[in-house]
Amino acid sequence: TSKPMVLFLGPWSVGKSSMINYLLGLDNTPYQLYTGAEPTTSEFTVIMHGPKLKTIEGIVMAADSTRSFSPLEKFGQNFLEKLIGIEVPHKLLERVTFVDTPGIIENRKQQERGYPFNDVCQWFIDRADLIFVVFDPTKLDVGLELEMLFRQLKGRESQIRIILNKADSLATQELMRVYGALFWSLAPLINVTEPPRVYVSSFWPHDYQPETHRDLFLKEEISLLEDLNQVIENRMENKIAFIRQHAIRVRIHALLVDRYLQTYKDKMTFFSDGELVFRDIVEDPDRFYIFKSILAKTNVSKFDLPNREAYKDFFGINPITSFKLLSQQCSYMGGCFLEKIEKAITRELPDLLGSIGLGKKP
Repeated sequence: TSKPMVLFLGPWSVGKSSMINYLLGLDNTPYQLYTGAEPTTSEFTVIMHGPKLKTIEGIVMAADSTRSFSPLEKFGQNFLEKLIGIEVPHKLLERVTFVDTPGIIENRKQQERGYPFNDVCQWFIDRADLIFVVFDPTKLDVGLELEMLFRQLKGRESQIRIILNKADSLATQELMRVYGALFWSLAPLINVTEPPRVYVSSFWPHDYQPETHRDLFLKEEISLLEDLNQVIENRMENKIAFIRQHAIRVRIHALLVDRYLQTYKDKMTFFSDGELVFRDIVEDPDRFYIFKSILAKTNVSKFDLPNREAYKDFFGINPITSFKLLSQQCSYMGGCFLEKIEKAITRELPDLLGSIGLGKKP
């Protein structure tokens, strides 16, 4: 039932907060987001609909189960102090929620923020229907922090839109050079055949600078609003597609844990030390063809396989002996878990998507 979420990401002082102020007409109101040339937004700011202008503390947002932000409590009190909600009685916010994020500062480490910045970003990325990555013509250098961010966006390419903001601060020839340089910087980070849509304009209420491409900038703004409207219209399809994507991840995870467990059982003898046997397997899964066997026996893409290192941590918390083989989790009445998830992925969720496409109410 939650509204589609639009996430604003990018380096500091590229105009993310100004863009939100502009889209919602918050300029010169008591609730405009603070902007400036130096890094200003240090909080994750959620802008949502409400009957009157109101600010909500992060601790209150996380405690309110109706707002769907309660899972953010897991990032700790330090983070909740950096989370803020703003309710605005605006027509657009009846249909969408905006999230403004702290700008990426290349030389700042996660530890300095006092909370796991990348993990929090990932939480919002996983739930976003549209992700605006905003750039300023003077800040096109891609450092480690930005590289890390694009790694986190892997698999969400269809939801990414690149914004080249403050475009009227450049002459035409210079703007073309910057546009090319932006693509050159991002090409190694967005590894897809079709590049994301790039919007070139100046998203703020001031008039465009004279002798710049006013018509182009205005058309780009209108295109962006049409794009945003399309995402709002398609929110049900996006949610079902997200659920299916999540189901595929769960299926892969189940198959991998099953494979680790089967390998462990095969290698164990009466005289074996279980801990040493499993440490061998988890340290070098390729020697036991754990991941390759999943690719050979299923239609899983190698690009969808999770990181091998993640399973060291996973089994550190969840001992291998606490799992049952998938084949042992089938019953005459209930069927098999894996068959149910396969059916959801291949038939039920696509059918649900199809019914929406035909205009039926799911």
